[in-house]
Amino acid sequence: MADVFVEARGLVKEYGAGVRVVHDVSFTIHRGETLGLVGESGSGKSTVARMLLRLIEPTAGEVSYDGRDLLAMSSSEMRAMRRKMQVVFQDPFAALNPRMRVREILAEPFAIHQEVRGKRTLQAKLTEMLGEVGLDNSALERYPHEFSGGQRQRINIARALALRPEFVVLDEPVSALDVSVGAQVVNLLRDLQQRYGLTYLFISHSMPLVRYLCDRVAVMQKGRLVELGGCKQVCDAPQETYTRELIAATPEMRL
Repeated sequence: MADVFVEARGLVKEYGAGVRVVHDVSFTIHRGETLGLVGESGSGKSTVARMLLRLIEPTAGEVSYDGRDLLAMSSSEMRAMRRKMQVVFQDPFAALNPRMRVREILAEPFAIHQEVRGKRTLQAKLTEMLGEVGLDNSALERYPHEFSGGQRQRINIARALALRPEFVVLDEPVSALDVSVGAQVVNLLRDLQQRYGLTYLFISHSMPLVRYLCDRVAVMQKGRLVELGGCKQVCDAPQETYTRELIAATPEMRL
């Protein structure tokens, strides 16, 4: 996995009158791997992820995607790039429009990017998407409130993968779910990664989850990157007191 796919260099984010929430963060993500980004709430994890996706602009620093400068791209170039970069958010209910049926939710990416023409072709595509996340096409005519939290997150994942992205940010995708349902979703994410060769940034505060899913882990504390290394190395022999505290604070879980 020597192929650097996503790279952050010296990322800084300030709000208001010089309130700095991210301090000089740098790391790489290799093609096909999962990098875990861990830290307690408010550590800056999600802010870093949003800068990587260019959902917010960094105050300073650089982001490259497959060797291209993401921050230098025009709006039309970014529109094309959005197909390749997706995100699955933490709250599976808030991420879905409650007034839209699942059919409309899943069809939206194709409409935005003007892909898949014809009702029959779209129907087959939507059925395929649901099957990939363990749901059948009876879900298409239902609304988000008719599903469990785990099912809603599966719908979110299906929508994120609709356009076959290369890079997916998973922003605490199972923290709102109970342990057994969360474990099923994590296993689904792992299977989909292997099937499609996806590259993941997995954001979490749970070291056991990160150890199970990730190849390497980056630890953030108060907006700074304090430790970075292979998952086994960081989990078994953490160098920082803060990392040891994170490991102690999150009990082992069965996956």
